[in-house]
Amino acid sequence: MEPINDPNEPNEHNDASKLNEIADGTDKQPVVELKDVDLVYVTDREALLALTGMNLYVYSGELVSLVGPSGCGKTTLLSLIAGLINPSRGKVLVHGHKVNGPSPEVGYMLQQDYLFPWRTILSNATLGLELTNRLNKESCEMVIDLLEGMGLGNTTELYPHQLSGGMRQRVALVRTLATNPDLLLLDEPFSALDYQTKLQLEDLVVDTLRQRGKTGILVTHDLSEAIAVSDRVIVLAAKPGRIRTTYEVPANIRYAQPFYAREEAGFNELFHEIWRDLETLDGKEETSF
Repeated sequence: MEPINDPNEPNEHNDASKLNEIADGTDKQPVVELKDVDLVYVTDREALLALTGMNLYVYSGELVSLVGPSGCGKTTLLSLIAGLINPSRGKVLVHGHKVNGPSPEVGYMLQQDYLFPWRTILSNATLGLELTNRLNKESCEMVIDLLEGMGLGNTTELYPHQLSGGMRQRVALVRTLATNPDLLLLDEPFSALDYQTKLQLEDLVVDTLRQRGKTGILVTHDLSEAIAVSDRVIVLAAKPGRIRTTYEVPANIRYAQPFYAREEAGFNELFHEIWRDLETLDGKEETSF
């Protein structure tokens, strides 16, 4: 498979999503757009260029993974899209509108579940609705339905310490989905779990996003996970963080459940191709794949 290299200026020859549009005859508007984004961190002692020349497009229904060495700006990118920080230059757009701060249409799921130990599972799962003044009988029943769909229907009156790590992450996913965001930002949500639970949750998250028509961006240090769950894998370089290469995942891998995607033809070849790309990056000794 030939990778698609990503210079700073996007065009139909170097942006994977544009190629997809041409191939399937659609003209979809991107859910996420980063246009010539730079980010500089300024302290009393220095100014550090964290990200440079970021041009990124994520389209409706896509799940895109970001991989790269430590310090390449993967989580920083999510923070920009979530409106938690502002770019120093360039534009960050969600659904064509400039991001000016956190929005209910963007959900953010982190590595840790961050459930409040003094709240029941149901009251943890409804927290987002409560904070956005949308908690009522109807929305509460919707959350209960979500919990039941995740196999957590009998846990509503339990407390976080009574659940396993995988169950708590499912509660965190329900909490994220409860506000019905169009876009989900997933920052290593499976990394603290045992391998079996991790594989189960990969399947669950991908199925949930597909069934609900959500768009997702995943940050992960697990290259096989990135390939198994994604439509595209974007490799970032570090110092400063920038897009190096975009890889389109073949259809037979994309449409398989993540658990079985690893057995699909072409999976190992793509894994080794991206691995070689990662090995050539500056600071490769920091890469934790």
